[in-house]
Amino acid sequence: TRRPAGGFSHVDDKPMSTIHVTMGGSAAASLRIALADAGRDEGVVELFDDLSVGPLRGADDSPDVRAAFWERAIGDVQQDWTAGLGGDFAKLETLAADTGQVVVWHAQSVADQLMLRRVAYHLRNAPQRLNEVRLSSADIDDPQSWVRLRADQATATGIFSSAQLRAKLPEAAPISVLRISRLALEWQEAKQANAELRYWICNTFKSGHYADIDALVLEHAPDEWGPAARTIGAVMAFADRGHLFVGDVIAFWRCRELAAAGRIELQGDARSIDDLRTATLRATPAVALPR
Repeated sequence: TRRPAGGFSHVDDKPMSTIHVTMGGSAAASLRIALADAGRDEGVVELFDDLSVGPLRGADDSPDVRAAFWERAIGDVQQDWTAGLGGDFAKLETLAADTGQVVVWHAQSVADQLMLRRVAYHLRNAPQRLNEVRLSSADIDDPQSWVRLRADQATATGIFSSAQLRAKLPEAAPISVLRISRLALEWQEAKQANAELRYWICNTFKSGHYADIDALVLEHAPDEWGPAARTIGAVMAFADRGHLFVGDVIAFWRCRELAAAGRIELQGDARSIDDLRTATLRATPAVALPR
């Protein structure tokens, strides 16, 4: 019988080395505080890539495809995406080559669920090492939390406080071999589907399209010039189905793409996410037809 992560080995009764895996820097920072407050000297691995949007085919072969996508989405910003995503490659390889216990923290979001499946794929040959901590809206005490306002009640590990994560530490539990195999297969299927974006509905990934986000931009673009950030905020708020979180980078990228296609108008320097605060936009005025 497998023991939960953080227990003792059958060989020498010394604590097993444990690595915790999260999606994103906010989650990793909170988890490090939670572990320190609990007196646990255990490592945290932060995975960088939000896998919910953009092409996935070849994601485990090379960082190039994902890097090209993020470079396009974020715009004219000096950032080495190939190196950043290459860091995810190295972390996954290190996890697979290690011998300690791995605990994946995942909430009810597309990005977290894809991250779980990707880690399961890389550890599929060492299933006895893989554990999980599940998080959901039920773990949020505040009934007025914005999570409650979402139609899908989606959550991400990064929204939980260090105290909330510390309270969940005892719930780390092994993942069965059968489920690990299924998770690994679902990751391969997601890569093969190669959708523009993904939803997670009834524990199943569904393919989506950038046009889904574009429709929200067009719906909330004002007739008169207004701050682009206001429209972006509306898009992020109303993209509340399928456990997909749409961030400002993706929403503003879609605005720039729609402007390039003549479907909305952007004013100001709008070449990258750095220009969001100063850019203004409006719906493309209807052209009056000659009588």
